[in-house]
Amino acid sequence: MSKKMHKKPSRPGTRRPSSAATETTPRAAAAARPRKSAKPDGPDSPKMVSSKVLQRGNRPGISPAKRGTSTSASGAAATDLLAADSKAPDFRLPRDGGATVSLADFRGRHLVLFFYPRANTPGCTKEAMDFSRLAGAFSALGADVVGVSADPPKAQEAFRRKRDLTVPLLSDERHAMLEAYGVWGKKTLYGKVFDGIFRTTVLIGPDGRIINVWRNVKVDGHAEAVLKYIENL
Repeated sequence: MSKKMHKKPSRPGTRRPSSAATETTPRAAAAARPRKSAKPDGPDSPKMVSSKVLQRGNRPGISPAKRGTSTSASGAAATDLLAADSKAPDFRLPRDGGATVSLADFRGRHLVLFFYPRANTPGCTKEAMDFSRLAGAFSALGADVVGVSADPPKAQEAFRRKRDLTVPLLSDERHAMLEAYGVWGKKTLYGKVFDGIFRTTVLIGPDGRIINVWRNVKVDGHAEAVLKYIENL
């Protein structure tokens, strides 16, 4: 009778794991380590917010001033020299139609000088039309009204004809008068810096001295306000 071969039963818990199960690779070790909590990196992260702020603040050509505004320290300072009772700077300039106009021509009458940025633009058109509409009322008070810009005489003539303007329009292409009255300088609009005219109105008395200066003029109702001011002198 042949002997039966019996395998020796393994004891529970004593089985040795294979070498493949016990092998530890660098990848497995890294996966086994506890992960550090990730730093916030979303849109609310302080790092990202500050970066965006810096990008907006340092964008070339963008002024920190509000868009649509015009600023000029030099222009404002020059305009401040036109204090009440100071002598108005003299001028002699060509006007629409080819004639020449000087400050001396208005001696003995009040003179309203309204400086506007450019002929035939919406705001300047409304302002010139408002002063033309009230020209008779100004004249009845002993006041003449004259507009001034840096446009050439031909552009002023076209402006007057197109809009049926009745007030003279002077042309100061060299900016000599504009600078003397402190209304020419650096302006900022929509992030762009350029030289231009600050919308300003100056009232000169019959003796050639400054009575009042309106700076940063808002067109709506301005001509009426100047007329009322003269009425109350």
